Amino acid sequence: MGVKYKVNENFFKTWARNSSYVLGLLFADGSLENAAYIRGKYVRLTSTDRSLIEQVKNTLNSQHKVVTIPSSGNRKEQYLLRIGSHKIYNDLENLGLHPRKSLDMEFPHIPYRFLSDFVRGYFDGDGCMALESVKNRPHNRLKVIFTSGSKEFLGSLSKNLKQRCLGKTGKVYDSHRSYQLIYNSVDAVKILEFMYSKAWERKLLYLDRKYLKYEKLFLAPDAFRCENIFDKQSRAWN
Repeated sequence: MGVKYKVNENFFKTWARNSSYVLGLLFADGSLENAAYIRGKYVRLTSTDRSLIEQVKNTLNSQHKVVTIPSSGNRKEQYLLRIGSHKIYNDLENLGLHPRKSLDMEFPHIPYRFLSDFVRGYFDGDGCMALESVKNRPHNRLKVIFTSGSKEFLGSLSKNLKQRCLGKTGKVYDSHRSYQLIYNSVDAVKILEFMYSKAWERKLLYLDRKYLKYEKLFLAPDAFRCENIFDKQSRAWN
């Protein structure tokens, strides 16, 4: 029998800000592993950001080891947290996760008040904030992008964001190897606010480098050549 490491096996029993965030992160960068041959059930979370893995480990009160996966070819060094727990595995399965989820996962039923935490977790795993130069225009176009192998998941995410912070549905694009839900300019700002507003003051979970980029954008948009997005008289608002 393998070593049994301590972990909070009731973490996903009730909805909370932290459990909603970690659930979103697992939908992006996590997986379930059913090792029937040893009667083991595992939750796996992989990231190139060790600090994020350590945050999740501490939040789960886990004593499991973080394993370093060396870089190979174009792949960066990664960090793996693998937790063996039938209870956590089963709870996550009930919340919509399953092995080999990437192509057909569905959006879970998230309580209204915890949607921003789930979306922030997913964004920290499979989202990005990007800048695009526009020909013959002095300002960059701000983009917020969510990526998934499941078109249905992104479609449901778009509908949920419409209800909570946008008032309109985003468009899902086929990028051949995956799908992308993309928001531009003011819509991108609204989503960033929805995910990260007061996250630091409330001591919520987030990926530091993405939060700092969001914070810098709102404090000094001219550094990104995006100041027009914050001017309600500009074309970006119209």
